[in-house]
Amino acid sequence: MQSRHFDAIVIGGGSGGLAFAERAAEHGRRVALIEARELGGTCVNNGCVPKKIMWYAAQIAHAVDDARAWGIDAERGATDWAELVSRRDAYIDGIREYWHGHVAARGIERIEGHARFVDARTVAVDGRHYRADHIVIATGGRPVVPAIPGAELGITSDGFFALAEQPQRVAIVGAGYIGVELAGMLNALGSRVTLLAMESHVLAHFDPMIGKLLGSEMRLQNIDLRTNFRVETVERDGKELRVSGTGGETIGGFDTLIWAVGRRGNVGGLDLDAAGIDASPGGIIPVDDYENTDVPGIYAIGDVTGKAALTPVAIAAGRKLAARLFADRPDSRVDYGNVPSVVFAHPPVGSVGLTEAEARAAYPDDQISVYTSEFTPMRYALSEHGTTTAMKLVCAGDDETVVGIHLIGDQADEILQGFAVALRLGATKADLNATIAIHPTSAEELVTMKIATPVRVEAGASDAAAAWREAS
Repeated sequence: MQSRHFDAIVIGGGSGGLAFAERAAEHGRRVALIEARELGGTCVNNGCVPKKIMWYAAQIAHAVDDARAWGIDAERGATDWAELVSRRDAYIDGIREYWHGHVAARGIERIEGHARFVDARTVAVDGRHYRADHIVIATGGRPVVPAIPGAELGITSDGFFALAEQPQRVAIVGAGYIGVELAGMLNALGSRVTLLAMESHVLAHFDPMIGKLLGSEMRLQNIDLRTNFRVETVERDGKELRVSGTGGETIGGFDTLIWAVGRRGNVGGLDLDAAGIDASPGGIIPVDDYENTDVPGIYAIGDVTGKAALTPVAIAAGRKLAARLFADRPDSRVDYGNVPSVVFAHPPVGSVGLTEAEARAAYPDDQISVYTSEFTPMRYALSEHGTTTAMKLVCAGDDETVVGIHLIGDQADEILQGFAVALRLGATKADLNATIAIHPTSAEELVTMKIATPVRVEAGASDAAAAWREAS
């Protein structure tokens, strides 16, 4: 069968695939981009962007709740879910339109459909063959639904963004970043939320200070948080759903159940075997530090590699791979160390570098110093209720190089970006101490902490929870 030839073929039109295709085209290469769905991938369509819109709505709801304490005459009624979703989707449509125009303007050929490998240089889409010297797999991830009785009665985060009506009583299974984000925003917008966590605290892969404080804050916000709860069955009871789990406990009365128990590589239908590529049972494609698979000329970037599943990481990987292949920069690659991440919980969380437990495992114990601070931000000075802010600096060595920064509280997401730069450049505690504080702010606490604490902490997620997710 006759095939068309390109310099590069990208499978997947999400953040990483678009970044690679854009840069490869800028370097004068003929590029094909294969995507069966809307451009933008999970981030634009079912992830970061629509999630942040919903988070902002929740933040505004919180502000209205507090308004009277500040002398502002405001009172909140029921959330107009249909209006919120309509405006959110219109915003997302604008981003999609931008990407369609941008791809066309860069001379990238868009091929709509599902790709499958024919061999290591050829892919087929709807019976047509396309060949390239370089093929990039950037198909992202998809939500996991556990293999338990009744699992099909729930929805995933994808289904959340398709909800036409607001859930009134919702169970969220999983207390990683997706679970706590959905729980916080739904609760703030007026839903009754039960969050079922398999671990002893939420966000178990973050520094324990964060998960324990966030769990306390969620309970203060009237979220029904159940820890160490492993769901075993889901059943329909009339119009309602009920879950049964650890120790035979049953919880019911839900109109919606959302699975947030992890994601796996989106490789179904690619026929990787035809190209000689082996993926893990979780759909992860192994790559080296330069995004090379085991097959020369085939690469993988973004969430499908199992590395840091963050949009900016996928974008960086795509751009640097294009520079290595087409701009004579053989050493171009992503440094996956010290990648900052944020969870848009209520309050938000930010983290970069080593947790305290990781630092104690990497350095002699007498070389570790930990600084902490906990306070109520001025934002709540006149309010009857507010959220706590906590910060932790993890330092290592005689010069107290900052190796970890962990924040939870208002503006943690914005504060972290600048301090992540400082950590990456090797800032020490003395450097932070020498920086003039901006007062009054929450961020100034990071440059005014004085007392190191010798507290030891446990490691992250339980092996049982990890095994359950892998088995599902």
